[in-house]
Formats: sequence, C-alpha cells, structure tokens
Amino acid sequence: MTFRTRFAPSPTGPLHLGHAYSAMLAHDMAMENGGDFLLRIEDIDQTRSRPEWEDQIYEDLAWLGLSWETPVLRQSDRVDTYRAALQRLWENDWLYPCRCNRKDILAAAAAPNEGTPLVGPDGIVYPGTCRSTHDPSGLPNSLTEMPTATALRLNMAMAAALATEHRIDDPDRPWSAFGGFTETGAGPDGETGLIEFTEGSLIDTIGDVVLSRRDFVGSYHLSVVLDDADQQITHVIRGNDLFEATKIHVVLQRLLGLPTPIYHHHQLIRDEAGKRLAKRDDARAISKFREEGHTPEDIRRMVGLISQAP
Repeated sequence: MTFRTRFAPSPTGPLHLGHAYSAMLAHDMAMENGGDFLLRIEDIDQTRSRPEWEDQIYEDLAWLGLSWETPVLRQSDRVDTYRAALQRLWENDWLYPCRCNRKDILAAAAAPNEGTPLVGPDGIVYPGTCRSTHDPSGLPNSLTEMPTATALRLNMAMAAALATEHRIDDPDRPWSAFGGFTETGAGPDGETGLIEFTEGSLIDTIGDVVLSRRDFVGSYHLSVVLDDADQQITHVIRGNDLFEATKIHVVLQRLLGLPTPIYHHHQLIRDEAGKRLAKRDDARAISKFREEGHTPEDIRRMVGLISQAP
C-alpha cells in the first residue's frame, strides 16, 4: 500500500510556524517513503471559514516548497457523506439527541467534581444529562426529521460494548489487537508504540462526544475519520495535542468498519513563554516571515527540521 499522508488546515486564519512544521513533516515523510502527500481543507464550519484564508493556505504551502495531489478535498463538499454516516450510526441507536447548552453542561459536570469539571479531548466530559432521558422509541427513523437545532452525541458506553461484544474475558482488559493504535511519534507524556486503552477510560475520561452540532452536519471527529478513510491515508501526522482524541477516532473507525491508520504525533511549536501558537498570533504567521524576506530554509531552521547554522 502506498504511504500516504495529509495536511488538513482550517481556513479560519493565517497559517503559523506550527502549521508549517506539521505540513513539512508530513510532506517530508511521504517523500522519503516514496509516497503521496495530500492537502485537505477542513471548512466544515462555514460560519468561521473564509475564502481568503483558503487562498492563503495554498500560497503559503507552495512558498514552502510543498506540492500535493489535486483536486484538493474540501469538507464543505462532503456533507452528504457525513450525513450518511450519521444516519448509519443513528439507525443502530449509537447516537442520541442532546439539547444541552454549554452552561447546562458546565453546571451538571461540575456538581459531582467539587466544582471542577473533568476535561477530556472533546472538552468537558458530558455528564449524560440527555442520555439518561433518551427514549429511542419516540424518535424518527431518519435524521432528516430531527430538529435542526439538535446536537447528536455518541453513546460511548454502547460503542465500547459493541467493540468488545465477542469477548468473553475481562472487559477492562486494554484495547490492543482489537482496538488500539500504533504510534510512531510520541504523545504528550512520551507514549509510543502500541497504544492501549480500556473501555472504562473511554467512558470516564472521554464520554459521549458530539458527532453533529447544531449549526452544521458532522463534527471534527466524524469528518476526519471519514476523510482519512476515503483518501486512503496510511499515516496521520499531527500535533500531540490530538493524541487523546485518537482514541475517539479508533472507536469510530471500528463502528464504521474503517481502517485505522498509523499515527505519528509530533511536538508543538511554542513561543518564548512556552505557549502553543494560535492563528491569532499574526507575528508568527508564515506570510509575515515571507514578507520580511525569510526563506523556506529559514522556516525549516526555525521549527527544527534542519540544524541551526553555527
């Protein structure tokens, strides 16, 4: 199978040095293995995406010396794909509607934790308010009949049980051969190799994640899993801030019968104070460095992909 990587930015602001590092690393790994590098535009959130930022993504990456296959996949063109996957999950009763707002979730999640809600890779771990009142018998068979202002959550306990329904041994045994993932980089705490996790950790530290939001069909977790599978991505190269989210993606891959790529999580590029870079930090935007006369080689040196000059 061809070694295939991708870089998947959102057109919601200028690319910065952290994006440059991730894109160049993914491109380099693909080229070193005789593979393909793909670009994907994650513009599913149309309320924040802007055409001018998408245009600048192409300009910045080309200036860095990267090339990619065309046409470029854009998530806004794949709404029907996401809707079909949601419908499949819905028909199996793996989803339930949630009408809680952020204030409701914060209050409910903080109550049993002495005022400090547990935070997981998808934000505050949902306390299950709507799950506890979920009655599938009174809901429509098709999501097209659901109110548009309703979010859809994955029933994580049911998903974890499904993934292990054929097992007869200890259900708290770590997910390994049947559900873990291979890490060739490192997580935030140096995790590498075969990454295992238990059913209990999925339920307790991740919880019922949102797979479709009120304002658009799908979510990051659902779309990235479907897009990686459809683009036949074999190696996912991304920042280690998404390491824990990979467990969500493995669960969805198993539910939807999709392959699990090899993952390579890398360090984050930070500022002098140790804070991770953000798109609002224009001082470290790739376009800013270009305007100041820097070269792509300078950028590679800044992010540590080549050694500093003596």
